[in-house]
Amino acid sequence: MIRTATVEDVPAIHAMVRELAEYEKALDEANATEEQLREALFGERPAAYAHVAVSDEDGDVVGFALWFLNFSTWRGVHGVYLEDLYVRPGRRGSGYGKALLAELARICVDRGYGRLEWSVLNWNAPSIVFYESLGARAQDEWTVYRLTDGALAELGAA
Repeated sequence: MIRTATVEDVPAIHAMVRELAEYEKALDEANATEEQLREALFGERPAAYAHVAVSDEDGDVVGFALWFLNFSTWRGVHGVYLEDLYVRPGRRGSGYGKALLAELARICVDRGYGRLEWSVLNWNAPSIVFYESLGARAQDEWTVYRLTDGALAELGAA
């Protein structure tokens, strides 16, 4: 079952964010706290949204999709940027990941959004195979750039 996340899901989402960071070999970069996630998802001005996958067998939250709106100047409409998609290892292969993506695709279609996009690490072959099986295609002509930490502060102070 896929449903919109509630504030009660924040501890489970936070735990899975850390599991995902560990899988991506970047646990030391995962500094978000439960309170920050709670504020981002359920504060006065939410900056992101989340859906959770819940096991029909035991009611446990076994996966999540955390996303936010972006905007295409070329299409003139919003899109969804999927920041994180994660299903706990013991629950993979049961359709939870596909169901989470299908829910986001439904949201895009229902609201007239033009895109559903995300990034995947080049070495994450199982995820790439999964995404391509759904019809997703890599945008190889684009390179992601990022400013963080000192470089972000330095440019912001210019």
